[in-house]
Formats: sequence, structure tokens, C-alpha cells
Amino acid sequence: MTGNSIQGIQETKVRKTLDLSGDPGLERLCGANHDAIRVAPAEDGIERIEARFQGNGFDLHRHDTYAIGLTISGVQAFNYRGEARASMPGQLIVIHPDELHDGGAGTEVGLKYRMIYIPPEYVAQALLQSNGQCLPFVDAPVLSDPRFRVSLSEALEDIDQPIGELKRCSLLAELATCLSRHSGDRMSRGTALNWPVLKLCSDYLRECSDEQIKISELEGLADLDRFTLSRQFKKAFGTSPHRYLIMRRLEGVKRLLAKGTSLVDAAAESGFADQSHMHRHFKRAFGMTPGHWQRLSAARTERVPN
Repeated sequence: MTGNSIQGIQETKVRKTLDLSGDPGLERLCGANHDAIRVAPAEDGIERIEARFQGNGFDLHRHDTYAIGLTISGVQAFNYRGEARASMPGQLIVIHPDELHDGGAGTEVGLKYRMIYIPPEYVAQALLQSNGQCLPFVDAPVLSDPRFRVSLSEALEDIDQPIGELKRCSLLAELATCLSRHSGDRMSRGTALNWPVLKLCSDYLRECSDEQIKISELEGLADLDRFTLSRQFKKAFGTSPHRYLIMRRLEGVKRLLAKGTSLVDAAAESGFADQSHMHRHFKRAFGMTPGHWQRLSAARTERVPN
């Protein structure tokens, strides 16, 4: 059996639990008899979650960020790039932007893990400034790398507290370097990306995500034709301008749902045509319906006594 193969994993009785820096918050979900998701407040586009699942967690979906995670307990089973994979306690998971994947518990013991979602432009900019590289692609989605784990643990060690700008910048540089190290020769060399105008377009899409935006508006902002703009945007952000817009709308949906907003109102306030339109995009992006996500994120569990 290969290091990240799921074959035979159902017979493995996994009872090992990983301790990250003695953080008592990691035990908040231990002993819970239901699925739950803890979501940290987003910081400058970076999101963090802690999730617990007894069975299937997410259906096939794809998002426009790097998803970098740490399996804490149980077996994290998922399909990625046409293969069944498994991450054991202490192993790392790296999902590239726009890659289809699912996820859930690989055994009856259940699963607990933490994940950070990093916009690809942060990774690209960190590497562009240091060695002219951008968007590293890590072939193996499951890694056993002590150095990488230390960097990731710092980002995930206290999910109830903000990372902070100073620490966040250092972590981004370290994680970008780790991704680059594991990408081998499959790095995209930095070509003449016009970062100022691309950032201007991404900011416009984010700030006006609840509006109907035309490609001609972006052409005017960037002073680039739509095809050049689309190619450069894809290299910088890992996805198309349209999908970037949809994902920003979905971020708004999640914020509203976390506040208890109804599905109908969340769809309307975030720029979707209707609830059905929002439902389809949400499930494609996150692997579950918006109603299910709202129930899981609202689940409350008690801290296990010391």
C-alpha cells in the first residue's frame, strides 16, 4: 500500500491523536457525536477551519484557493486527480486551486482536521519577489514533512484567535517556500504579469461582487484586451475572472449564513439571481449545500475537561 493510498485503510484501527502545541482548543470537538465545522474569521482573504466528520464530509468540489491542511486524528480519505488518497494523523494535505476533490472519514473512528485556505496570488507574489516563480503545483497531495508541518502548525495552532498581519506575512512566505520545495520541476516561471492592474481587477471584482460585472469594465481598468487579461488573471489567481467573482459572492453567502441570514436573503444580498442559482454554485465550490454548511457551522460542542 502506498503512503497515501486508501486501499485497506478500512481495516486500520486508527486511535492516534496529534497534539499541536498543547492547544486545548484542538480538543473542543473530541468526543462529539455529530459532525461540526469551526470557522475562524477571515483575515485578508485567508480562511481557517477545524472540522470533524464521522462519515462523508464533502462531495466533489473545487475552490480557487490553495487548501493546506493537517490531519489531527482519524484517517482523512479523499479523491483527488483520479486517485483515492488517505492522510494519517500528522500528515499534511495540499490541494491545488481549481482541482476537484472530496473528503471525509476513512474509518469508523471518525476524522478531525484543520485547514487553511490561501489565495494563490499570495503564494505567487511571495515567490515572485524572491525567485521569479509562481503557482507551485505539488503532485503528491499527502506529505510527511516535519519542516512544512512546523510552518503550518503556526498558522493553525489557535484557530479562535486572529493570526495578525506580522505573523501572517511570515507564514505566507514560509508556506510559499514549502510549496515551492515540493513542486519539483513543475513550477510556472514568472512571465510579464502586470501585477498592479491584475490586483486592481481582483479588488474591483471583490468590492463589487454583488453587482453584474462585464468584461468590458475589466478591460477598461486593466487597459488590456479581454484575452490577454484572462490569461494573465488565470496565471496570477489560478482561476478565471468569472469564477473569481462567483467565489467572492460565495464568501459573502458564508458570512451571511454564519449570522443566521436565510438562504433566500443570502442569495439576493450576495448578487445571485435566486436561491437555486446560489445553491448550485455553493455545492460545486464547497461540496455541500448551503443549508448543510449553515447547520454544521452553527453546531456547538463542549470543551473536554482537562
